[in-house]
Amino acid sequence: MKAVPDDAALLQVAEQVAETLRANGGMLATAESCTGGWVAKACTDLAGSSEWFESAAVTYSNRAKQALLGVTTATLEKHGAVSRECALEMVAGVLVRFEASVAVAVTGIAGPAGGMPGKPVGTVWIAWQRRGHEACVERFQFDGDRDAVRRQTVAAH
Repeated sequence: MKAVPDDAALLQVAEQVAETLRANGGMLATAESCTGGWVAKACTDLAGSSEWFESAAVTYSNRAKQALLGVTTATLEKHGAVSRECALEMVAGVLVRFEASVAVAVTGIAGPAGGMPGKPVGTVWIAWQRRGHEACVERFQFDGDRDAVRRQTVAAH
């Protein structure tokens, strides 16, 4: 099993993100499900983060994903909330609703329950997009308990 990032490691990742965004004059917004806002927390743990971090939408329920990010009923019914398609709609929704230049969306199964065939606990989809560019998305399979899955998700980059 890969080492689970501690608080210092998460802060280091946030500092790297901050440095990149500052260097490029970018602003970040997040859409989070399984992390419950932890990506935003890691970012805003840094003093001065308002220079590069705009906003976060914690959309834990399907209803919130639909209402706040525009995820479609068809996507949720056909692919589920933990899917490539949902992550892509989440990241697109963030860029539509906020002024950020870069967005990240996270959806997954942190556990301990909720896993199913093809989507075991630890399955996480992360999408990211720069305004005006095509979105990227990646599937991760993390090990460990709920905290470990969430920490690894926040640190993934």
